[in-house]
Amino acid sequence: MAKVLLKGAMLVNEGREFAADVLIEGKRISKIAPTISAEGAVQEINCEGLHLLPGCIDDQVHFREPGLTHKATIRSESGAAVAGGITSFMEMPNTVPNTLTQELLEAKYQRASEVSPANYSFFMGASNDNYDEVMRTNIQQVCGVKIFMGSSTGNMLVDNTQTLEHLFANVPMLIATHCEDEATIRRNLEIFKEKYGEDIPMSAHPLIRSEEACYLSSSKAVELAEKNNTRLHILHISTGIETELFRNDILLEQKRITAEACVHHLWFSDEDYAEKSTWIKWNPAVKTANDRDQIWKALLDNRIDVIATDHAPHTIEEKQQKYLQAPSGGPLVQHALPAMLDASANGKIPLVRVAEKMAHAVAVCFQIKDRGFIREGYFADLVLVNLNKKTNVTKDSLLYQCGWSPFEGTTFAASVEKTFVNGEIVYENGNLTGIQSGERLAFNW
Repeated sequence: MAKVLLKGAMLVNEGREFAADVLIEGKRISKIAPTISAEGAVQEINCEGLHLLPGCIDDQVHFREPGLTHKATIRSESGAAVAGGITSFMEMPNTVPNTLTQELLEAKYQRASEVSPANYSFFMGASNDNYDEVMRTNIQQVCGVKIFMGSSTGNMLVDNTQTLEHLFANVPMLIATHCEDEATIRRNLEIFKEKYGEDIPMSAHPLIRSEEACYLSSSKAVELAEKNNTRLHILHISTGIETELFRNDILLEQKRITAEACVHHLWFSDEDYAEKSTWIKWNPAVKTANDRDQIWKALLDNRIDVIATDHAPHTIEEKQQKYLQAPSGGPLVQHALPAMLDASANGKIPLVRVAEKMAHAVAVCFQIKDRGFIREGYFADLVLVNLNKKTNVTKDSLLYQCGWSPFEGTTFAASVEKTFVNGEIVYENGNLTGIQSGERLAFNW
């Protein structure tokens, strides 16, 4: 069994920063102590001056495989993820074909087992007419059921009230929702089409996909969950008013309704559309600076529980189109942790809370088995970061297949030095090692 000894790191874990050595044996952490002596065949890594965090767990990505591999693949995007310190991901079902059967779901797992350096799980997709397939989902082997209550492709918009009631009442695992009210969006879009024709400005995006559209759908999801005691997780909160739907008066472990904030809603605002244009076109839309401030507030006071990316790449050619044609979404996994480390350096969030919101809380929300913390006996999913080495985001440094980033030209305050997945070094010194050590996540539902 291979042994790796991390010497002299500053651990960032479970609300504390403290110096310690960490011994990895095989896939797991075997010992954490102030000083550990090397015994046997041990690879020793000097971590002086570096901080060791649990590997980030991204609960919302779109890696585009199968069917959309001109945009991205599981191989390319999981590589970008580990380069950014994300050691586990959960991928969405709106691929082509949509992941609406157990056979299509298992095909994704098989592909990831062949090519992914990161750990993986895939959401089972719900539609208006696949209830029986949804109920066949293995709750110990699948992260959750995804319901698009707005803004989806193919056959994945679930807008049948009876179907929603049935799913919320009976699905025995976590339900994750995209919440935007389609009727409100269509009505807003017609107003802007009447005014601008085909030349709608990008600044209209948060007005079309409006605060009202988000709140109507999110509040409906919360109402359904409260009625049925559903384990509900609402994705990518983008408005201040939605944060009022969530609680912080009970422990995360006791919550039945949780929420996620995404990096782009924490970083950008509608003031950035003038410069960034379609490069920051997401659904739900990036909204006002006040919305951004309110999301930060809710994140820090624990009404919002986790930070994710909603990584959703498109080609440069697709994103360069006019507003109505340019698809929503962008690549983020390589730079989510650096962005949050930068926010920490600027006093917006303590470093221990970056670890909490990007690793610990995700593991708790999804009841992920033996991951998300630096603990003896847990899998060695770890990231070494240098808080004193800047990251310059250049086109040449991007590992995304799409070849662009909304962060191009940005300099972050810190850098990812090494990433470990199941005890293997999958990224170091600015390069992927080529080791495909990712495994299927297991859950304790």
